[in-house]
Amino acid sequence: MAGARRVILITGAASGIGAALCARMAQPGVALVIHTRKNQDGAERVAEAARATGAEATVMLGDLADPATAKYLIHQTTERYGALDVLVSNAGFADRTPLSALTDEAFGRSSDAIEWAFLRLARAAVPHLKERRNARIVAVSSFVAHAFRPDVTLFPASAAAKAALEALVKALALELAPDAITVNAVVPGFIRKDAGAHAAMDRARLAKQMESVPLGRQGLPDEVAAAIAFLASADAAYITGHCLHVNGGLVM
Repeated sequence: MAGARRVILITGAASGIGAALCARMAQPGVALVIHTRKNQDGAERVAEAARATGAEATVMLGDLADPATAKYLIHQTTERYGALDVLVSNAGFADRTPLSALTDEAFGRSSDAIEWAFLRLARAAVPHLKERRNARIVAVSSFVAHAFRPDVTLFPASAAAKAALEALVKALALELAPDAITVNAVVPGFIRKDAGAHAAMDRARLAKQMESVPLGRQGLPDEVAAAIAFLASADAAYITGHCLHVNGGLVM
């Protein structure tokens, strides 16, 4: 295990964008830590596929809304592999409850699972990232923090949490620049879900939303994963504090 040259922790990686990113990043010389809140079977399948490419892979479970989970994930990653090179904060969920019906508890759940999870992960990871070359932090935001229009469904709690996430990305990018650690966000639009996965909209509503997308279709998880993989690479060494939109033109 000590031979792994690049250690990558990806949260929310049992399906969708996170799983697609694992598939892209998996190769000999890479150790992947595949986090999921509770979908252990899905995460194990992702890990098995990664190992088939020659990567090392470990599955870790935990609810990132719990303040202790972020520190646990970072500690277990560095204990197992001796380092951390890339942190990808991808876990989260969508809540389209209208503001008038949104309870304090529901708003807090979005906040805890998105911006607080990112802050806690980054805070625990930074001492380890400072020890590495080409260290990277990439957060996954969402179009919901940018598209406030009558033709696009609103996600008030999610939008607030993702907007806060992007603000933290920019602040942290400035703070970590002297250590050559880049911090960026990828901002997906409407992305196709895995078969059987929970969807925030029914099929009819989603089809209507595609009228708002200039390219006229949903994005693929791998299209978002490609953007994350680039920002996590050595090629992106001069990009920091940036929010890269992958949305088919939904937000311009």
